Amino acid sequence: MNILITYSSKTGNTSKVAEALKAGLPLAHLKPMSEVENLDSYDVVFVGGWIDRGTFNAEALEFTKKVKGKKVAYFFTLGAYPDSDHAKDCVNAINALFEENGNEILGRYFCQGAIDPKLIEFMSSLPQGHVMAPNEARIKRWKDASTHPDNNDLENARSFARSIIDTI
Repeated sequence: MNILITYSSKTGNTSKVAEALKAGLPLAHLKPMSEVENLDSYDVVFVGGWIDRGTFNAEALEFTKKVKGKKVAYFFTLGAYPDSDHAKDCVNAINALFEENGNEILGRYFCQGAIDPKLIEFMSSLPQGHVMAPNEARIKRWKDASTHPDNNDLENARSFARSIIDTI
C-alpha cells in the first residue's frame, strides 16, 4: 500500500503532527504539499493543514481540490479547543471539501496548536468590544494553545495513523 502524508504548516504545529503520523506509519511518504506533484500512485492520502477562518488554510484548500476519488484521512491544528463548536464546524467544512470530490474519508485527527504570535499581536491591538479583542477567556485559550501540540497530542496522532491503516 502506497501512503502519502502531506501538510501545510505556518508555525510548525501541523508539521509536528505530520511527523508523528509518519512515526506511526514508517513506510509512508512524508512531503509538504508544495512538493507533491502527482497523487495517482497513492492508495491513501493523509492531508493536513491549519485552520484559518473555519476551514483549511489557503494552501491546504487548493491542494484538497486536487484530491479526487481517493481514500483520505485528514488532520489539522487550531487555536480553539478541540471540543469547541468552532472545531466541530471545521470538521464539517473539511468533510464537505473531501466529499465533494468523491473521496472516502477514513478518519480525521485534530488538536490544539499554538497561535501565530503575529495573530495574537493583531488581535491584542483591537479595540475593546471587537468580536476578536482580548478578553479573559480568549487570553486563557491563547495561553493553553501555546503548549500544543504536546507529547500527548503527538502520541494520539501516531495511534490515529496506525488505526486508519488497520481498518483498511
